[in-house]
Amino acid sequence: MRPRVEEVRIQGLGVIDEAVLELSPGFNVVTGETGAGKTMVVTGLGLLFGGRADPSRVRPGADKATVEGTLVIEPGGRVSQQVEDAGGEIDDGELIISRTVSAEGRSRAWLGGRSVPVGTLTYLADDLVAVHGQMDQQRLLQPARQRAALDRYAGNDLVKPLRAYQQAYKRHKQVAAQLEELTTRARERTQEADLLRFGLEEIEKVDPKPGEDAALREEEERLSHADALRTAATTAHTALLGDPMEATGGSRDVISLLGEARTSVEAVRDYDTALAAVADRLAEAGYLISDVATDLASYAESIESDPARLAAVQERRSVLTGLIRKYGEDSAAVLAWAQRSAARLTELEGDDERIGELAREHEELTVRLTELATELTRVREAAAERFGQAVTEELTALAMPHARVVVQLTRAADFGPDGVDEVELRMAAHPAAPPLPLNKGASGGELSRVMLAIEVVFAGADPVPTFVFDEVDAGVGGKAAVEIGRRLARLARTAQVIVVTHLPQVAAFADQHLVVEKAGDGSVVRSGVVTLDHEGRVRELSRMLAGLEDSELGRAHAEELLGLAAADR
Repeated sequence: MRPRVEEVRIQGLGVIDEAVLELSPGFNVVTGETGAGKTMVVTGLGLLFGGRADPSRVRPGADKATVEGTLVIEPGGRVSQQVEDAGGEIDDGELIISRTVSAEGRSRAWLGGRSVPVGTLTYLADDLVAVHGQMDQQRLLQPARQRAALDRYAGNDLVKPLRAYQQAYKRHKQVAAQLEELTTRARERTQEADLLRFGLEEIEKVDPKPGEDAALREEEERLSHADALRTAATTAHTALLGDPMEATGGSRDVISLLGEARTSVEAVRDYDTALAAVADRLAEAGYLISDVATDLASYAESIESDPARLAAVQERRSVLTGLIRKYGEDSAAVLAWAQRSAARLTELEGDDERIGELAREHEELTVRLTELATELTRVREAAAERFGQAVTEELTALAMPHARVVVQLTRAADFGPDGVDEVELRMAAHPAAPPLPLNKGASGGELSRVMLAIEVVFAGADPVPTFVFDEVDAGVGGKAAVEIGRRLARLARTAQVIVVTHLPQVAAFADQHLVVEKAGDGSVVRSGVVTLDHEGRVRELSRMLAGLEDSELGRAHAEELLGLAAADR
């Protein structure tokens, strides 16, 4: 399902007070008397898709002009994703877009119920609509659009070489970036390597061990307080076992007191089980105290004052502290830094070899890209030749028999993501005229016809789902007008087409015919936009042909035109 515009509501724009246009998926034509507001339909569509806001277009007496469009959108498609990215919502495949322009010139836009910058609508329009009128011919005038459209027109012949080129281009760009980084940052890399070497040499010289800093800190604490530790252990030992140097009968120790307590309880333990349990616990306490006393004695004997060792420990700690201050919070972190830095240094020292490898790959890729770009140019030149001839033939049928459209390919200064070709559509108004860019080689009315011819040739290759044409029939009539109608109908086979016209020969080919009628006060109200049935189309075409709705000659001619169009379809 291709996206399309389903309905457009316009309020306060030009002569339009309020109008609702219900559009079909195929060829829609809008007609009406001069000054009835037909062109405001195109203006409204332009505003809806991000066009310039002109406050002079606001209807006199109105505070603002409002245009609201209901679009049918393919779920999960590109447009749907863009709406989601902008924060808008799509309701059951329908998207609401709204735009207001105040009389003071302020403009606001909404997308799927979400207020968005007007530029968002412009961005969205690239995938939704192409407006062709004297004031709005921008889409296919963009060089990038012209190249993309030509590539799609070239078809399968271009697909394989373009894919191969794009893959090579991506790698070429990656290699160039890596090479640029390695060569331009040589000084920074050298400085980094020097710093890493210095750090690694400093750490290697000290040779720290995991957990060494914590162990040294504990040893320094012990050595710094050796006398106090030994005195405390000796005093505690004496309190538990007594001082063997004192005469018998001196101060009583813990073991002696525990022994007396145990002896007293043991004498009567058989008379009460509770007291027997206490006696057992006193025995256990005696054994425990004896063990503690033994440990205290051993500890006291092990503690020695060693100023030389203390100085060595303090010096080692100072060296380790210096490393930790630079490279990590402890000795383990210092060693981890050294491991990472050694790996990074190996990488940096291998850069010269890497630069050589990248340079060789870059050269090979450049040769490959040149070959692929040449192939792309060859395919595009062939497609450009076919395209130019096809558009020129279309222009002949559209009353521009002397005009000639060519596709000019020029080589860019460097490789691009799609090759080295810059594509520009040009037109020569007559055989003696040089081909000029489209917007310079044709007048406003001619440009719409040129764009119609281009779009017809591009039909199926250009993915834009809705085309809007205004002034496409300017300055033509008779057979040329019939050919314009026929080509618009052909374009409508693959896309939605909306055309504002004053030519009955064009209107006869439409799938849906809308007529804009002014009220008595000169405004267009809601009931002023009518979708015509067959009889209504005969009357409107008769008016357009003869100036009178009920002219018998006009009606006969109108029926003939409708029959011709129906047979052609």
